Amino acid sequence: MSPDIPEEGRVSFRIPSRTLTRVKDPRSIVWFDIDNTLYSASTKISQAMGQRIHGPAAYFVTLGFDDDKASELHHTYYTQYGLALRGLTRHHDIDPMDFDRKCDGTLPLDDLIKPDPKLRKLFQDLDRTKVRVWVLTNAYKNHAQRVLKILNLEDQIEGLVYCDYEQIGFTCKPEPDYYHNAMKQANISDPFKCYFIDDSRLNVTSAKELGWGHCVHFCEVGLETTDGGRTRKLARDTNANDPDGITQISDLEKLRTLWPEIFV
Repeated sequence: MSPDIPEEGRVSFRIPSRTLTRVKDPRSIVWFDIDNTLYSASTKISQAMGQRIHGPAAYFVTLGFDDDKASELHHTYYTQYGLALRGLTRHHDIDPMDFDRKCDGTLPLDDLIKPDPKLRKLFQDLDRTKVRVWVLTNAYKNHAQRVLKILNLEDQIEGLVYCDYEQIGFTCKPEPDYYHNAMKQANISDPFKCYFIDDSRLNVTSAKELGWGHCVHFCEVGLETTDGGRTRKLARDTNANDPDGITQISDLEKLRTLWPEIFV
């Protein structure tokens, strides 16, 4: 045992503040959207969510709106903000966590989606010496974590960026601040090193306009989905390989061909 050092002979050390700064990881990041991307639109989860927001006895209706007004506001807020809840919190006195509990929280996810070994293998084949794998969702963390657990992907995800409903004035896709905050959370400064796939063309376009280097639109052509309470049939992009560099795919396995440099 070392002998005691007299107080007058002791040397104190101060760690320079710069040593406490997170070291930047040189790897790129693959950002995956969750809903209608990691599972198929054929699950009809978006339709179930729509019914919880503005269907009979649903959330908008409990605020005192009739069915027609509820449907109108749902679509307006989704179109304007990218998320119906974003409009609700801006224009109505509602608790977003109450919304989450009554809408997302009541979705019977275990009955609607199942683990997909092929999807898990896709994640396992991403070269982790070259990329980190994060998810980027407009849902709250509880919903995101439920989906990832059911899909058996929890151990494949290194980070989660979600809409923090507990924060006043929270942001969501496709708002630029949401993508900036995501990069800040992931400690990445070069947008070109971001790979991104989402089922919303608007979300992908927004990321591309911010300089994200590898953007893909996921669209299961021919299936139906519900956006802002309105059901529509998914269609092929008019410019599937447009000058913006956004490619549309309907099968995540196509990422192996589009992004061969990040797969083993």
